Amino acid sequence: MSERYDAGMATRRKVLGDAHVDRAEAAKTDFDQPFQDLITESAWGTVWSSDGISHRERSMLTLALLAATGNFEEIPMHIRATLNTGASKQDVMEAFQHVAIYAGVPKANHALKLAKATYAELEKND
Repeated sequence: MSERYDAGMATRRKVLGDAHVDRAEAAKTDFDQPFQDLITESAWGTVWSSDGISHRERSMLTLALLAATGNFEEIPMHIRATLNTGASKQDVMEAFQHVAIYAGVPKANHALKLAKATYAELEKND
């Protein structure tokens, strides 16, 4: 693998946690390996590994963009990642308020519903 892939895997583990990455790696098949390599190198090895902004800020941006574009299926994963990125519940609320104003209340409302459920799950497992 490439240096960017290795950096991406390290960042992915730091942000999402070893357990999540281990499950994803175990589920990887020959069919989706090229896609997994792509996102590990590009999303994790380039974008998330950049030191241009903090992981906390990147976490907030990611959650806002996921909500604003209606890509709700990854919101719970990125809410769980806030435990590793340092983005607080207040940070997440601020990001979703921006979504409400600039991308629409229904999208922000649905993202908040997912965040609340994920936070409840995290607190239950503590």
